[in-house]
Amino acid sequence: MSLCSISLTCMKQTVDIKRAYEPASPDDGFRIYIDRLWPRGLSHETFHYDRWDKDIAPSTELRRWFHANPQTEWTDFEQRYRQELLSNPAFADLKKTISDKPKVTLLYSSHDAAHNNAVVLRDMLASL
Repeated sequence: MSLCSISLTCMKQTVDIKRAYEPASPDDGFRIYIDRLWPRGLSHETFHYDRWDKDIAPSTELRRWFHANPQTEWTDFEQRYRQELLSNPAFADLKKTISDKPKVTLLYSSHDAAHNNAVVLRDMLASL
C-alpha cells in the first residue's frame, strides 16, 4: 500500500485518501476532490472525480499559513482545521453525501502524504 492511499474503515464504510495525481482505480469508489484549488497540470478531461468539494477545504488563510511550514505547524493545523470543519455546513453536507457510499476516496494535491487536509478530514469522518 502506498502512503498516498492510506485507508480507514469504519461502520461498513471505507474512507481512503489518495493523491490526485495517482491514477484512478475502480477500487476508489466515490472520489471526492477536497482542495480549493485545481490540481496543477491535471486537465478537466483526464482527472476523474465524482465531486469537487471546494467548500470542505481549509480556509484560504489557514491553507496559506500551513503551507509555509507544514511539518512544524502540523499539530496546530490539525486543531484549527478541525474547528473549521465543525463550524462548516459543508462538513454536514459531505457526511450526508457519503452516508450511503461503502467506499469513498478523498483526493488531495499536496506532495506530503502525512501532513495534509485529507488526513484530518478522513480522521474526522471516522470519529463520528
